[in-house]
Amino acid sequence: MARSITDLATGASLVALFLCLTTHFSVLPLAEAVWFTIPTTGTKCMSEEIQKNIVVLADYYVVTEGDPQLSTVSVKVTSPYGNSLYDNQNATQGQFAFTTEESGNYVACFWMDGKHEQEGTLSLEWKTGIAAKDWESVAKKEKIEGVELELRKLEGAVEAIHGYLIYMKDKEARMREVSEKTNSRVAWYSLMSLGICVLVSLLQVWHLKRFFLKKKLI
Repeated sequence: MARSITDLATGASLVALFLCLTTHFSVLPLAEAVWFTIPTTGTKCMSEEIQKNIVVLADYYVVTEGDPQLSTVSVKVTSPYGNSLYDNQNATQGQFAFTTEESGNYVACFWMDGKHEQEGTLSLEWKTGIAAKDWESVAKKEKIEGVELELRKLEGAVEAIHGYLIYMKDKEARMREVSEKTNSRVAWYSLMSLGICVLVSLLQVWHLKRFFLKKKLI
């Protein structure tokens, strides 16, 4: 009887653990497709601030009602320093992937090729970090599944959050340093401006006094 109770308690604990892990993983940000309209003339861009050494994977395709060749787009992805990471023209669909080499805003721009009378609709699925990882390949390679796989996903999510917090902390420290330097420079500029104003005022008084003495007005 005691053994049965122990087995039931163990089973209940495992179920509770699995539900807890599932709940925690379900609240993590997941990649979703973004739909937007591309005008006949002009460019639509999407940007995201990403830290260094993060994998980015994106799929895109043009939604058309008629001939797909009538609605093609050009795509260009650039790094925070303006380096071209991906460039494609006359495309109805495609995929690009890269690993970030510096932290900052990565921009993906889309525009219609040639002359089109109708606007184009594009679907973009943008994945970064843990969302871009192929968990099916990991599960097959390491022969894990079920709770163990969910634990591995949760571990990856925790590492990603920890890395992001460190990145935000470093960014905040850099911003604070810039703010302190700016405040110091503004203070010195204000003191210099005040000193120049006082000096100019004294020179004006001295000049007026000499002028009045010369004219024997005082």
